[in-house]
Amino acid sequence: MKPALFVIIIVALCFLHQDFWFWRTAHPLLFGFIPIGLSYHAGFAILTSLALWLLVSKAWPAHLESEIETAQDDRLRQEDQAS
Repeated sequence: MKPALFVIIIVALCFLHQDFWFWRTAHPLLFGFIPIGLSYHAGFAILTSLALWLLVSKAWPAHLESEIETAQDDRLRQEDQAS
């Protein structure tokens, strides 16, 4: 279930990134001076950063980290034995 949910999130973000609904207008203005397209992309950037945080924290392959740590430990042991 988890991988399917992550794929749905990524596909939704790809669709939302297209922003074809605000291409031809700068109105309405958010807070009276920020064009709607700019505010949309600011919100999209925040949403994307949250989605990437979720992906890294929940879907990161932990075995890659353990392989790197094991390799570094082995290298440090070899250096200690050589000196």
